[in-house]
Amino acid sequence: MSSSHAPLHIPSLQDQVSPEEWQLRCDLAAAYRLVALHGWSDLVFTHISARLPGPDHHFLINPSGLMFEEITASSLIRIDQAGNKLQDSPFPVNPAGFTIHSAVHAVRDDAQCVLHTHTRAGVAVAAQQCGVLPISQQSTFVLASLAYHGYEGVAFRPEEQPRLQADLGDANFLCLRNHGLLTVGRSVADAFLAMYIFESACQIQIAAQAGGELIPVHPAIVAGTAHAMKVQTGNLGGAFVWPALLRKLERTDPGYRT
Repeated sequence: MSSSHAPLHIPSLQDQVSPEEWQLRCDLAAAYRLVALHGWSDLVFTHISARLPGPDHHFLINPSGLMFEEITASSLIRIDQAGNKLQDSPFPVNPAGFTIHSAVHAVRDDAQCVLHTHTRAGVAVAAQQCGVLPISQQSTFVLASLAYHGYEGVAFRPEEQPRLQADLGDANFLCLRNHGLLTVGRSVADAFLAMYIFESACQIQIAAQAGGELIPVHPAIVAGTAHAMKVQTGNLGGAFVWPALLRKLERTDPGYRT
């Protein structure tokens, strides 16, 4: 077997980083594995990032070229707001991933985690003029904090960042037109649960549109959901489901913690 096909061996960083950073690395690596497990990954082409504690807005992101099921706590790369790697790694950082994620982290202090996908259902809804329709319970949660950003091509140009930031505003769900879905969360757990709901809403919408006439949720119910979420500061309860998701990984794919 050639070396290019051999299993990756990345030395552990656990003894080289703080306990807080190691925990964040483990949570972020778990999110990558869970995205792969749910079938939301797009080979090596999307990203999940997590902002590290401190005033410098450094954040962790996946190394370019690794499948999501290969991501480990130690393989994640620490970068600064200029995209510079702050640790040794044989892997590069994807410019498009840096452009989108650094733009969000720069202006959203409440967004510890930013999760972006290119799923079939997500892109399909992002390509529809109507966007997310109020036709499911899941969609009401999304519509309570949803923004849209127009497609400008592959997102690697810095000049797109101010427009993306302005379009996102204080929303927790962002539909990237013709491109995919993005969620932000106060924790990795919150961002993951938000994406689970966003993706579910899109899958339900595409399936429902293949059937008969749609029944919309009453606008007052949608508005009430938005008010309730605002009162709860947008917390979708990721911490409630996260331990169960980690137990699932421990049973099936515990390698993320290395």
